[in-house]
Amino acid sequence: MQTQRQLFYDGWLLRVSPGRAKRGRSINAFFGSTLPLAVKIEHCRRTYDRLGLPLLFRITPFDCPPDLDTVLAVQGMASFETTLVQVLELGQPPDVPGAAPEVSLSTPDIDGFVDAVGDLRGSSEAHRAAHRERLQSVALPRRHVVIRDGERVACTATVVLDGPLAGIFDVLTADDRRRRGLATLACTTLLNWAWGRGAQAAYLQVGAANTAAIGVYRRLGF
Repeated sequence: MQTQRQLFYDGWLLRVSPGRAKRGRSINAFFGSTLPLAVKIEHCRRTYDRLGLPLLFRITPFDCPPDLDTVLAVQGMASFETTLVQVLELGQPPDVPGAAPEVSLSTPDIDGFVDAVGDLRGSSEAHRAAHRERLQSVALPRRHVVIRDGERVACTATVVLDGPLAGIFDVLTADDRRRRGLATLACTTLLNWAWGRGAQAAYLQVGAANTAAIGVYRRLGF
């Protein structure tokens, strides 16, 4: 999912959404440049400072120039928070586990989903508005899942279907509701929905330090 709040600047994509997701408020050096690199970095610095956002560069194997991380390090910037992109071949729909009687699963609209995610994250109204904007701008089939334990929101997840690819986003579980299979229930429910609509593979992003989530995704086959 991507935000509509973005600027193109000499081959770079500057995403400037004020939401929690760093992919929505970072600089992506996708294409080649015509301007000197120092000029471009300073322009980005001024732009993000004007918008009240931290200066974040998303470093990928596709960066132009390929040594962008080295250049940024020379300027005093430090790398942090390695993110993994994991994939799963969907040869068949995954098994959906059973749930305890007190656990309920719903498929809300955007507003209901944003509120549920915001409650789990403790998001400000500005962050909720940015999240809502990103979801509303997605021009692809999607489905949201919210799991409640009694009346309380315990887990969320969403899937976006792009042809044969299914992207899983916003997988969150309440701290005191982990290790109960709720994320597995949410993800398998969404993957079944996507598989039934032609998805052949799925992908997601997870922090390299989030060992608990990585364990869940490995058990699913990612």
